[in-house]
Amino acid sequence: MELNGHYDGGSGSEPMAGGPSAQPDGDDRQDRGSAVADLAGEFGAELVRAIRVGLAQGSSSALALRGPSHLSWYAFAAEYARAHWPGRAAKTRDEVSEALTAVTLAMLWDLPGRPGGPLLRRSLRRWAFVVPGPGREEMPTEDRLVLQWVAKASRPLEDLQDPVLARDVLESLRRKVDGGEAAVETMRRKRKVLVHALYYAVERGELGSHPLARVRWRLPKPAVSVDPRVVANPHQARDLLSAVSYVGGYRRARGRRLIGFFAGMYYAGLRPEEAVAVELPDCRLPSTGWGRLIVHRTRPQAGKRWTDSGQFHDERGLKNRPPGDTRVVPLPPHLVALWRDHVTTFGTADDGRLFFTERGGIIGYTTYHRAWHEARALAFPPALIATPLAKRPYDLRHSALSTWLCAGADPAEVAQRAGNSVEVLLSRYAKCLYDRQSINNQRIDRLLSAYDHPRDPEQ
Repeated sequence: MELNGHYDGGSGSEPMAGGPSAQPDGDDRQDRGSAVADLAGEFGAELVRAIRVGLAQGSSSALALRGPSHLSWYAFAAEYARAHWPGRAAKTRDEVSEALTAVTLAMLWDLPGRPGGPLLRRSLRRWAFVVPGPGREEMPTEDRLVLQWVAKASRPLEDLQDPVLARDVLESLRRKVDGGEAAVETMRRKRKVLVHALYYAVERGELGSHPLARVRWRLPKPAVSVDPRVVANPHQARDLLSAVSYVGGYRRARGRRLIGFFAGMYYAGLRPEEAVAVELPDCRLPSTGWGRLIVHRTRPQAGKRWTDSGQFHDERGLKNRPPGDTRVVPLPPHLVALWRDHVTTFGTADDGRLFFTERGGIIGYTTYHRAWHEARALAFPPALIATPLAKRPYDLRHSALSTWLCAGADPAEVAQRAGNSVEVLLSRYAKCLYDRQSINNQRIDRLLSAYDHPRDPEQ
């Protein structure tokens, strides 16, 4: 039908040739196809970029693409310990094992055949999170069976996303083996390992987010400053050093070998791991006047299981210092005389160390702690023995730094000698010496007494 000069062919009919709705030619179809392809390419690029961002951020959407992890906590903890073993200090390895053991015990199902508590803890501490060095002993059959049970009883790592379980695990870090409350520093150290391990799980894609982010759990505030009751005054320190010489028999010289060791902690402010590493070539010990010590290494005791050498003591640089860093420590004349007498009497170890056992070995923690407790019982009256005064050998260092500050030494210089920052020094060691208050009270009394007499009105 023709209407007003146009052909009405319905919706399915073709328009007239040359009309306004004419079909596009080949060039038009090619341009439109190219535009659609460009649009699809741009959308596809945006999608790829979004996926890459999600993977880089470890988002839950990326985890959903991969699927939930079926890795058990025990398997993950063992992998984490192996990955963080190389290059770590022996003491750090020990602390990581201790923390992972505590968390693993809290992540076990109560399945039949559960080993006894001491055996279970021993197997985890000695074998589960340790990378054996060359020549180490084989794992006993009993411990191998225990760890096989642990592998079956371990809960999945993903279960830590439950805030209730995560809180229970954190609460387990508060308890010691005997059920008592652990020290704040111990809790802080274990929590730090757990937090770092779970970040590692997020990095590996085993967890979509950090499980502890949704748990409000706080540690008690630690005691920052040193207890002033442990600080000995110079008179008490000299009595303690004299008492050390009476420990043990004269022939074996168990105590006399340690006088210079303890004196270095008091007169030079050395840490125990620094004192055991002192070598004669690093010392200048003149016949009169002040000497000097260059501290450049430490020998902390950690245990054969944790050191690369298989020895009880690790060999490290200075605490909280870059590798190869040194510290110059002036030695007062009294300490210089003690160390000169020590070298004359006992000589040095094969590697030049001043302080060593009868067989030339490194002095161990148990050896000098036992001698110190015996000397303390000889030096102090019963009333003081029951107090915290100089209860540990490390308290000699506390006493040394407090003495230097009470003498009016520049805090920056004291911090440099001690190997601390000024902030740590003033927050931890700015304590009065034992009975120092009595001396200050006497000075105040003298000042007040000067005004007790009535003033002459003519003056």
